[in-house]
This record gives sequence, C-alpha cells and structure tokens, in this order.
Amino acid sequence: MNEVTSQPPDHNIDACGLLCPEPLMIVRNKVREINSGEVVHIVATDPSTGRDFHNFCRFMGHELLAERTSGDRFEYWIRKG
Repeated sequence: MNEVTSQPPDHNIDACGLLCPEPLMIVRNKVREINSGEVVHIVATDPSTGRDFHNFCRFMGHELLAERTSGDRFEYWIRKG
C-alpha cells in the first residue's frame, strides 16, 4: 500500500452497483464542489470506470494518484487540480 492509499482521503464516494456513466457523473459533480488539492477516494464495481477516470483526469487537469483492484471492486484516488 502506498502513501496515498494509507492516508484518509478528504472525500469518499461509493459507486458500487452503478453503471457507466453514473460513477463518472457523481465524481465529476463532487470534484466541482471541493477545493483544489483535495483527494476523493472512489470505490466502484463497473470495470469501465478505469477508462473513464483516466480520461476525466487527463482532460480536466486532475491527478489520478492511485488505483487498485480487489476482486470485483475498483478503487481510485483523484486529487483535484
């Protein structure tokens, strides 16, 4: 486990059971509300979230700090740019 995944994030989102594009829309709305530099931790079960969050961060100037897969759960840590 790296430093990012061992420290508590500023915000948590549980997107388990939701399908594309719902997890991305929830994260996008949350990131709009928070301050630059804050970290959002997302847990999802839709495999397409990996592609979605990579593209979201690249296009919007946010940083995908870490990602982890455990069984059918996908976790992401995004820092608002």
